[in-house]
Amino acid sequence: MSAWELPVALNVGGHNWKIRTDFRAILDILKYFDDPEYEPDERWLICLDILYEDFDNMPQNLWDEAAEKAIDFIDMGIKDDGKRKPHTVDWEFDAPVIIPAINKVLGTEVRAAPYMHWWTFLGAYMEIGESLFSQIVGIREKKAKHKKLEKYEQEFYNANRKLVDIPKHYTEEEREQLKNLEKWL
Repeated sequence: MSAWELPVALNVGGHNWKIRTDFRAILDILKYFDDPEYEPDERWLICLDILYEDFDNMPQNLWDEAAEKAIDFIDMGIKDDGKRKPHTVDWEFDAPVIIPAINKVLGTEVRAAPYMHWWTFLGAYMEIGESLFSQIVGIREKKAKHKKLEKYEQEFYNANRKLVDIPKHYTEEEREQLKNLEKWL
């Protein structure tokens, strides 16, 4: 993949497989990766089925390579350092504050666009400057690293906990256990 082009297919097993490149498809994939109701192998199958337009015709022996290429595409070819980082963004939960920030970067309402390539969307996301979203993420990062918040940050946090605290995603079984525990308390 070249950073100077917007890929519409990924080469897996020597064959170019057309992919769904609209940002909404990728956000759907990311939503499933955060859903504890699915096992990791189920999440990968969902990812591949959403991303590859003709996944039903892809031989199973190519799935591992297809998954690697999917990650590379979703990450726009940018490799991380491999270090585990705190979870500071939840695409679904943060959508109400991410969207206005991306709109500001692009100068348009992204939800109104009938199509926008994932890399265009992700590029705009990476360029988000000072915004409500960046303030929220900054507080989350400090809290995750157990750093002291500045007075203004603590005041913001106290007034906006529902924006800052990412809700924990529970499986159906965990929710049932919590309900039973609450009965005892």
